[in-house]
Amino acid sequence: MASDSPELPDLTPDATRNRAMWDAYSDEYQAKHANALDWRSALAWGSSEVAESTLHVLGDVDGKDILELGCGAAQWSIGLALVGARPVGLDVSSRQLEHARRLMAEAGVDFPLVHASAEAVPLPSQSFDIVFCDHGAMTFADPYLAVPEVSRLLRPGGLFAFSHHSPIETICWALGADKVVDRLALDYFGMHRIDDGEDVFYQLPYGEWIGLFRANGFVVEDLIEPRPPPGSATTFRDADELAWAQRWPAEIIWRLRRG
Repeated sequence: MASDSPELPDLTPDATRNRAMWDAYSDEYQAKHANALDWRSALAWGSSEVAESTLHVLGDVDGKDILELGCGAAQWSIGLALVGARPVGLDVSSRQLEHARRLMAEAGVDFPLVHASAEAVPLPSQSFDIVFCDHGAMTFADPYLAVPEVSRLLRPGGLFAFSHHSPIETICWALGADKVVDRLALDYFGMHRIDDGEDVFYQLPYGEWIGLFRANGFVVEDLIEPRPPPGSATTFRDADELAWAQRWPAEIIWRLRRG
């Protein structure tokens, strides 16, 4: 499997825009969240960092071929490599992948990094046992392009798992607002492409997610709504946002099986 693909396939206008945003924001993002993202304490889900050992989303990863979509600096993939998995990290941002190479050298691990969008992955079909992301590409890639790609990339019986903002949080977060509120701000029906002025992200109503999964050969095994532990603190959310997430699901984790 080739490492560090030198050229991106053709990107959609939204993917091109998101790539530019992440290339510009990567240094600040990695510095601001360095402690939360530290590969030494990787394998934790969402902004509240709920441990994989608690949630058991991925299960046994030893010897598994795993693709991380929107890997950023690949902290998750580094953690997976250290426990015996065979990861591949993919990201649309070349600057994020530069941070990944630095951290991989620091951790003493090596695995392929692919510079591409999750909407068009330049890898062979049925290459992976698990495809996943933790607030990665499934937030910033069009699900109507990315979900079929994941279906193509997974072997029969393979696992697809990803965390995302919950549709409930999305409709309570007005465009341009600094934080989520306790009232509805966006339409639920018709959600898909959401332009917040800086980047483009994607969200679907629950029923549309399920319909898209079923159309691409997936069975829903679980929908996890992780709740921040009492007294938790994170660089990803302030105290008000954590209090909101104690009352309503701010994040979800889909766990799907390829037929």
